[in-house]
Amino acid sequence: MGDGPSPNAWEGRLHATAAEALYLHLPFCESKCAYCDFASWVTREGDPLMGAYARALGSQVRELKGAGLLSSCRTAYLGGGTPSLLGTDGLSDLVRAVASTTAAAELSVEANPESLAEGMAGALAEAGATRVSLGVQSLDDGELRLLGRAHDARTALRALGDAVSSGLDVSCDLMCAIPRQTSESWARSLRGVLGEGVGHVSVYPLAIEDGTAFGRAVDEGLMDEPEDGLAAELMEEAERILGEAGLSRYEVASYARPGRACAHNQAYWTGHPYLGLGCSASGMLAREGYLRLRDACCPQLPEPAPASARLRLRVLTGRRAIAEDPRLSSLSFEVEELDAGQAAAEDLMLGARMTRGLDPALVSHARLVLGGGRVQAALDDCVARGLLARDGGGRLAPTHRGWLLGNELYGTLWDLAGGETLTSRCQGRGAPKPRPPFVKLRGGGIRHAAMGYSSARQVAMAAHGGR
Repeated sequence: MGDGPSPNAWEGRLHATAAEALYLHLPFCESKCAYCDFASWVTREGDPLMGAYARALGSQVRELKGAGLLSSCRTAYLGGGTPSLLGTDGLSDLVRAVASTTAAAELSVEANPESLAEGMAGALAEAGATRVSLGVQSLDDGELRLLGRAHDARTALRALGDAVSSGLDVSCDLMCAIPRQTSESWARSLRGVLGEGVGHVSVYPLAIEDGTAFGRAVDEGLMDEPEDGLAAELMEEAERILGEAGLSRYEVASYARPGRACAHNQAYWTGHPYLGLGCSASGMLAREGYLRLRDACCPQLPEPAPASARLRLRVLTGRRAIAEDPRLSSLSFEVEELDAGQAAAEDLMLGARMTRGLDPALVSHARLVLGGGRVQAALDDCVARGLLARDGGGRLAPTHRGWLLGNELYGTLWDLAGGETLTSRCQGRGAPKPRPPFVKLRGGGIRHAAMGYSSARQVAMAAHGGR
């Protein structure tokens, strides 16, 4: 999903008629982790709801294809929750449904070590998956118990080995700033996953979220908030250890060997339209793509305002209702509308998460829609504060300081958006009467979650369906 060479190429993304990325959210988990506030529910193995829900998503994918909304789809991602809880047959069937209806060159599947059964990775590869992302988090059993994870270090290493042996591209998630974690245990986790031959690692400082077990513990004085300074030190240690092993940071929290960067997640940071299916899943479409979805599949979607250039959709329908009625016309949505200026500010902010920096085409486009003076003043301010600097090719890219002080960098760029966004909720067939539109202050939702490297996983999950 390379960036275009001209402002017109970037502007063209605001006129796309189809999605370039597809996300499917599987909200089922064996247990609820102590830090998790994502849309997931504890589900017993073999619960028939999982199979019915997965088949419903497959039906929705086929409906989107029939409407031509997946004709440009380049990546697909099955996330959760714990997709591997569906079992080998159920998850493989869903992968085949996605692979057969898209031309996605990259098809990723999330899995947890305890439910990645022997042979599952190979079956997923045969079904059409190209990549698996394992939620390892730590290779210290004490840390895993504290997090509420269902696996131990031995199980995680076994799963990583199986996944690598299957021929899939393998990524894993690791978490730092866990209570009682040490720099030594953090280094052992990093080196342990590297020893299994993974090509991609995402590192996330622990974030305490309201409504989680950790959040309640903090509120009751039983646990302290993670120290920002410690998190920064551990993130820097990760950069050093991963870099020595040949993995380069390409996004604020993501490291990869050459050619192993996740194309799907990069689409979120670079303004490409995407669709999300499943409860709480989010999508982002250009106006033309939104109208195509509305006219072909979802007549319940509201008519966009004349100035709306980009629209965000979040599925409000629950997992049981989706399983019972998979028709896209039955889904309820929350819809947020952005004008061209707000879309450009959002793209600048998200583009600053990438180590390659801001695409000159994007900067030129932003100048056209936001005003050259305003954009230049914001960029100059970021440079003056040491948050951005020009690389060897003259592209503005985040500095090490900008990486550590992401809140300041992203906030300055998003402030260019100005104004407010209109958000409304619409109900699918048979649902209650829709709520009236309301005004959402700029900086809410996904963009607000994007502030700071410590929220990297939350951003990714919010963008493709986690919250």
